[in-house]
Amino acid sequence: MATEKITMPQLGESVTEGTISKWLVSVGDTVNKYDPLAEVMTDKVNAEVPSSFTGTIKELIAEEGETLAVGEVICFIETEGGSTVTDASETSSDHGTTEKIVAEVADITDAPNKLRYSPAVLKLSQEHNIDLTKVQGTGAGGRITRKDLQKIIESGSIPTAETVEKATHQVESRPESVATLSEPKPTSKPAPAPNVPVSVGDIEIPVTGVRKAIAANMLRSKHEAPHAWTMVEVDATGLVEYRNSIKNEFKKKEGFNLTFFAFFVKVVAQALKEFPQINSMWAGDKIIQKKDINISIAVATDDALFVPVIKNADEKTVKGIAREITELAAKVRAGKLTAEDMQGGTFTVNNTGSFGSVQSMGIINYPQAAILQVESIVKRPVVLNNNMIAIRDMVNLCMSLDHRVLDGLVCGRFLARVKEIIENTSKDNTPIY
Repeated sequence: MATEKITMPQLGESVTEGTISKWLVSVGDTVNKYDPLAEVMTDKVNAEVPSSFTGTIKELIAEEGETLAVGEVICFIETEGGSTVTDASETSSDHGTTEKIVAEVADITDAPNKLRYSPAVLKLSQEHNIDLTKVQGTGAGGRITRKDLQKIIESGSIPTAETVEKATHQVESRPESVATLSEPKPTSKPAPAPNVPVSVGDIEIPVTGVRKAIAANMLRSKHEAPHAWTMVEVDATGLVEYRNSIKNEFKKKEGFNLTFFAFFVKVVAQALKEFPQINSMWAGDKIIQKKDINISIAVATDDALFVPVIKNADEKTVKGIAREITELAAKVRAGKLTAEDMQGGTFTVNNTGSFGSVQSMGIINYPQAAILQVESIVKRPVVLNNNMIAIRDMVNLCMSLDHRVLDGLVCGRFLARVKEIIENTSKDNTPIY
């Protein structure tokens, strides 16, 4: 018999952690290769984690609701053949420091649960100098979970360890597990939670794993990318008249709606082809200009925001884009979005106008270089070139950009081109098929 590990997979680009929302197996269950083990939730997608082996579930390391970093062990499976010991090596880097955790797993069912420290628990205990012997675990059999340590850190009442080696010795002294830990590195403690007064009638809403992941990604984007913002006002009268004249026939023929948003995505894809600098990403010592034009679109549910991707949008017709928007939105709301649906985005277009917004500043979808907010199309009096005043359908296009990658000049030209294409949209020069 051999013991194999299943780790937290990376469910999308820039995803660094996932939350076990539901276990689909229990200890002792027999599973086949590719059978689903658990439902995992990230800021980008809900997905099932498949088994990489055929065997019997030996131990569930993570609990439902627990958040783990990509690559961390979530469970162990006992398989036929091989050694009774599995060597699991994981390496992660943080500000140039490499930390390795190597575990040899044998018959761990006889060990007290409270002495089983996962890599995530060991790492947190080192970073914050927590004496694990003084922590009361809430996991199965009193096992200490990552959640337990996070609560202690947030409270500020940390049981201090005399030395890091003390926690290390507790793991190394077990005959069934050996852990090699790096020297602790200085880290800043997270800001304590604000002291918000609670009154009678107030409702406390727990922060879900998805909301935590969204918050972390937005914070990272704002901290790392120096945001700049620009806006153009566009006369979309021709687009409105054209779309309204064919929308009913289109719906009857195709079975889905022809939205204004599909036109905007098509126009942006065309402009990105002409201004490839916008279709770029910051990569530390270099800028990566992406060949494929993959448009991320924001789709909201009641409590989360997902960003599926329309691949090779520049090669698709308006009809093809409208179909993908409809299908991706339906997947999001049905909870059937896959990791593949979320990957590869190079530029984001957000339909903020669907909520009635007329001006907004979006947070860049990291690690992309820019995001475009398409606001509401509203009727306004406009002074035309002949100094006559007319009622026109106007829309604001608001663009946030990463100033490390892009400058105002190229973004101004890009938006001017988007404006030009939209203002010249008509039945004569804008094919749907």
